[in-house]
Amino acid sequence: MVITDKTYIPSDEELTVQELNISYPVLQAASFYVGKACEHHNNEFVLCRREEGNPVKCVNEGKAVTACALQFFQKLKKNCRAEFEQYYNCLDKSSGESLFAPCRKTQAVLDKCVLDKLNVERPSYGYFCEVKVHDSKRPKPVEDLPEYEDRVPKLPKDAPTPPARFNARWIWMT
Repeated sequence: MVITDKTYIPSDEELTVQELNISYPVLQAASFYVGKACEHHNNEFVLCRREEGNPVKCVNEGKAVTACALQFFQKLKKNCRAEFEQYYNCLDKSSGESLFAPCRKTQAVLDKCVLDKLNVERPSYGYFCEVKVHDSKRPKPVEDLPEYEDRVPKLPKDAPTPPARFNARWIWMT
């Protein structure tokens, strides 16, 4: 992205948000639950980034994702702390690669606690790879054509095309 004097750069106050200071094993252990609990906010943020093409326009959506994850971790700490600590310690210390397989028993205990107390079901394998339709309340952005595209002459549909120099144009269709 090219920055010019017309580029808006948000102030520090606009960008300041409470961060999640957590380690990798904690994030890995909670990833499925956070992904499921904050799915709407995350999809909204990704859609905004894709449609707008400018990360500055999606700062509020990014803040919503961070706030959702923070709230989820606070609820998890309040309701299922012991089960969660057992699970992430198992992931961290059971293997050098942080594999899930050695920790299935502690995972089952955490799954039950999170489902009973937070009403978040652990998604099935491949859930986040499935195609889903996201219903957004944001209006679709208007595409502005760059200046040069307005000046390019448009050829009429019935304009003659000169013959190809070396071979037929649509050789695979004949």
